Amino acid sequence: MTVGKIIFYEERNFQGRHHECSSDSADLQPYFTQCHSIRVESGCFMVYEHPNYTGQQYFLQRGDYSDCQRVIGFSNCIRSCRMIPMYNGIHRMRLYERADMAGQMVELTEDCPNIMDRFHTSDIQSCHVMDGHWLLYEQPNYRGRMYYLGPGEYRRYSDWGGTVPRIGSLRRINTLT
Repeated sequence: MTVGKIIFYEERNFQGRHHECSSDSADLQPYFTQCHSIRVESGCFMVYEHPNYTGQQYFLQRGDYSDCQRVIGFSNCIRSCRMIPMYNGIHRMRLYERADMAGQMVELTEDCPNIMDRFHTSDIQSCHVMDGHWLLYEQPNYRGRMYYLGPGEYRRYSDWGGTVPRIGSLRRINTLT
């Protein structure tokens, strides 16, 4: 089984103090004061601007991010990270127009670049991820603020960290790349 590994560096181009992480970390603040570059040696991770997996979040897969601000548009405030578990199976989720999995529902198994085209609304109040791991984006074509959703029920958009119920697109996370 492959274990994820992410390294946070205080300076650009992988310089300065660094901290290695191979699991979820709800509070990275004790390990570094700022983060300007990141190297993901294996696995996939979500990084968050605040402790306890809150605030703006970004998906990172294996690769080098030598200047977080320029490459991914992320400020130097990374305060928590979550490793996305390996998954090799089908992806399936249901989107609902109302809270508590009520109202009109659509089931998805593939990426969707434009929720409005598919669901005829972009306001998604709740969802249920039955299989796989997904990224939701506030804008169509996988742009704008993103949210990670693992298996489970999200009874309100705030459960996935959303500040508004607007979802523009979504895609499956392939953790075996």
